[in-house]
Amino acid sequence: MLPTLTALQESLASGQLTSLDLTQAALARIDDASGEGARAFTRVYHDQARAAAQASDILRAAGLARSPIEGLPISIKDLFDVAGETTLAGSTVLKAAPAAAGSAVVVRRLLGAGAVLVGKTNMTEFAFSGLGLNPHYGTPASPWDRAAGRIPGGSSSGAGVSVADGMSVAAIGTDTGGSVRIPSAFCGLAGFKPTARRVPGQGALPLSFSLDSIGPLAASVSCCATLDAILSGQPLRPDPAPDPARLRFAVPASLVLDGADHHVSTVFQHTLREIRRLGAQVDTVDFPEFQQLAHINRLGGLVCAEAWAWHKDLLQDHAAQYDPRVASRIARGKDMSAADYIELTQARPEWIAAVQARLRHYDALLMPTVPVIAPTIQSLQASDEAYFKANALILRNPTLINFLDGCALSIPCHPEGAAPVGLTIAGPAMRDAHILRVGRALESALGPSRA
Repeated sequence: MLPTLTALQESLASGQLTSLDLTQAALARIDDASGEGARAFTRVYHDQARAAAQASDILRAAGLARSPIEGLPISIKDLFDVAGETTLAGSTVLKAAPAAAGSAVVVRRLLGAGAVLVGKTNMTEFAFSGLGLNPHYGTPASPWDRAAGRIPGGSSSGAGVSVADGMSVAAIGTDTGGSVRIPSAFCGLAGFKPTARRVPGQGALPLSFSLDSIGPLAASVSCCATLDAILSGQPLRPDPAPDPARLRFAVPASLVLDGADHHVSTVFQHTLREIRRLGAQVDTVDFPEFQQLAHINRLGGLVCAEAWAWHKDLLQDHAAQYDPRVASRIARGKDMSAADYIELTQARPEWIAAVQARLRHYDALLMPTVPVIAPTIQSLQASDEAYFKANALILRNPTLINFLDGCALSIPCHPEGAAPVGLTIAGPAMRDAHILRVGRALESALGPSRA
């Protein structure tokens, strides 16, 4: 079991560990030639991380710990600006771009809270896939069944592997259609997608300004809540977790289990039985809007339109430097008209209102984060057909919450030693604090306490 932020802070406070100890251990795992570090990271801050850790130890000795992440090694996705560095976003086409004049807001908040940044993590090029494959920098394998070489999930691929393999104690990713929650599900982690507007995106290279959100991947829901407070610039609320017997959950009657494999379906149904055994009410609820979303997005959706607007000049001049699978998806936005885009932006609020009305009597919506276990890297590298089919299926459930402008946790719900399965706990916009509390209650009740 991975150590939580709380457990690590207790070890630091007691003197059992130092920040330099933790940082050296994380860097050693990144540098281990037999591990995934070379594929999980695109940049490693060896000297800066050691210096920051030493400074943190000095401050702690003086009684000046700045936050619950003081001195802890944390990784950031390769689309956040760091002052003086060129932001690559998993690409090679930006290598000649100017260095960032300043750091992203979330990077500044992490540093101000005392985090030790160990490096930037690999990702799907320009964050445009839920699988995590990257032809430029390699693809790190998920921690489960490593001999088979299974995908880590994307687009925050290196983020998930960095935490699962102890190369960082937490990671910061982005989520436009599941890119925090999918790698969390495949890597056996907790991951949180906040309501997008709560965490500033300044200094993060965009995929879709309407859908992008920034969130943590970590060992537990409480870890995610701590990091979310820092990223959003809000006070950490130590509210008690609710009694599961007082909670009401909605499970979609259709779509979310379509195409599910036997393992995911079995684990999810077992998890629902366990939640009912705790006394919670779990209702099957019809969400016809979920079935309608594919038609609403039939021309490529907000993400293709907004990605094309950002990439059009770069893609037209340097298409050969792009991952062709990413380029083909971005190019779908080229054929969307202004009328198509306006129709889409008008349809979204109506869709959101309809879904929110169905959720109004429930504490959260439950569904599998991803309906299948992680496919192998080789199988998806070898076939465009397999790649695009898997990508559509793996993104399907998480994308519902992004279009809802909602918030969602993914927490592990699989038996120990089995293929990882994520349980999504989701709610409408600005219900973040409640969803985190509900997540703590379920995490504690369904498995060993990791608070």
